Amino acid sequence: MNTETLDLFNEPDHTKELGRLNRILGQIEGIKKMIIEHRDCADIMSQLRAARSAIRAVEANVLKTHLQHCVVQSFNSEQERQQKIDELRELFNNYHE
Repeated sequence: MNTETLDLFNEPDHTKELGRLNRILGQIEGIKKMIIEHRDCADIMSQLRAARSAIRAVEANVLKTHLQHCVVQSFNSEQERQQKIDELRELFNNYHE
């Protein structure tokens, strides 16, 4: 496992997502500006889809890191493993909303 992905508390490091999140914030600000300027609905919808796609990419990366780090760690204990399985079940149930 890559030790760069862990912080002092042995939790995954998601700071690599900050750049993408900052770009998403820029997209959202652009969408707000488009609405203020009464831009074409189709253009606004296109930008909304792009922002949603970018958010999903961040979500997928965080989930991937969770699976690679937190879930793998849970294999050390039966109780912890079951907790992670339940947690993942809940995450996946909410993921499709």
